[in-house]
Amino acid sequence: MNLIYNSVETTYKMRKAALLFAALLTGATAWAQVPVPAAKQTKAVAVTGATLHVGNGQVVEKATVAFENGKITYAGPASGFKAAGTAYETINAAGKHIYPGLIQPNSQIGLVEIESVRATLDQQEVGLLNPNVRSVVAYNTDSDIVPTLRNNGVLLAQVTPVGGLISGSSSVVQLDAWNWEDAVVKADGGLHLRWPAMLQSGDTSPAAAQRKQARQQGLQELETLLADASVYKQQAREKENLKLASLTGLFDGSKKLFLHVNYGKEMVEAVRFAQKAGIKNMVIVGGADALVVSDFLKENNIPVIYSGVHALPARAGDDVYLPYKMPGLLHQAGILFCLDYDASLHGTRNLPFIAGTAVAFGLPKEQALASVSYNAAKILGVEDKVGSIEVGKEATLVVSEGDLLDMRTNKVSHAFIQGRQLNLTDKQQYLYQKFNGKYNQGE
Repeated sequence: MNLIYNSVETTYKMRKAALLFAALLTGATAWAQVPVPAAKQTKAVAVTGATLHVGNGQVVEKATVAFENGKITYAGPASGFKAAGTAYETINAAGKHIYPGLIQPNSQIGLVEIESVRATLDQQEVGLLNPNVRSVVAYNTDSDIVPTLRNNGVLLAQVTPVGGLISGSSSVVQLDAWNWEDAVVKADGGLHLRWPAMLQSGDTSPAAAQRKQARQQGLQELETLLADASVYKQQAREKENLKLASLTGLFDGSKKLFLHVNYGKEMVEAVRFAQKAGIKNMVIVGGADALVVSDFLKENNIPVIYSGVHALPARAGDDVYLPYKMPGLLHQAGILFCLDYDASLHGTRNLPFIAGTAVAFGLPKEQALASVSYNAAKILGVEDKVGSIEVGKEATLVVSEGDLLDMRTNKVSHAFIQGRQLNLTDKQQYLYQKFNGKYNQGE
């Protein structure tokens, strides 16, 4: 009898220990999970005493930014702020800086998690012409990468598909949501065309002949598809054609065509091709040679998403610092542009620092901020909601202890999306705390 009792007691203790271990393990790993999205704003908030960087070039010293129900109600000098009977939760940000939430264009954030694991890749569809593909429906709000962006001030992204000639449509999302429907700021605002590269003159090899034939065939198919789409709305039909229906917004201006192209001659060719098809709004993505054709871009009112700040020069004779100088040169040329961090997906959190590099090579600091906030919002068509800190816009902003564009002083203490205060923890912080504790034992 005692043997049975002892056996039951031992089993009970073992199970209790196992449950305790499991609870501790769960508690430890919970730190490494993506934080729960913030609840809807219920109390008015006033961030006061900081230097306000509006995002459109304006700077206000000793400012106050107030917001209620997710909208900015005041943004200006602290001396001019009046509560007018509203009970505000006050955040003292004296000595700090307030910035609009930064925007990463042309990103596969939430579509790619681990590049070597096929099951985590959802950024590309098979085939050459996929205008009906909607990248936003594949956006993963539980991505481990997203919180690392928010901690550096990047609060919005353009989720963009890749592959083929027409990759599909992109959407702008905010980076704190339970699902893609909650995340959407602007759905399906643009289609992405990856312009086929021209062939080098003088290459008479069989492989070059095949590439030329494939290029011409692809462009002919594209021309036919756009021609069919331009008259699709006027045609009587029994069944909807998803490919043609997804293209019709290009002809009435409700959608933009994002032309992924770098070489100067190819930019001109791509723009003229689109204009001939009747497309109204275009954006160059990449734009390595944008300065070479700057007059053409200005004449046709075409903005640029410049992707190569942290890159090598394209040609052997180029200034070695040309990619760093390019944002400043585009600004001097009067071209509307924004910056895209495309070196690696996991490095997207470095978006503010490429703007900082541009400052070091001639771009005015507030224009550098605009290149990752207000200008990006204008190019993506969401400037009425985000991109700058102005009354009536969404309260999507960050508070940093130092210069947000400087990797030495970028330290975000508060971040808000639509007035909701974010939990600024991420997997990188968890790993730092874990191994910092491990290697400092016994000190």
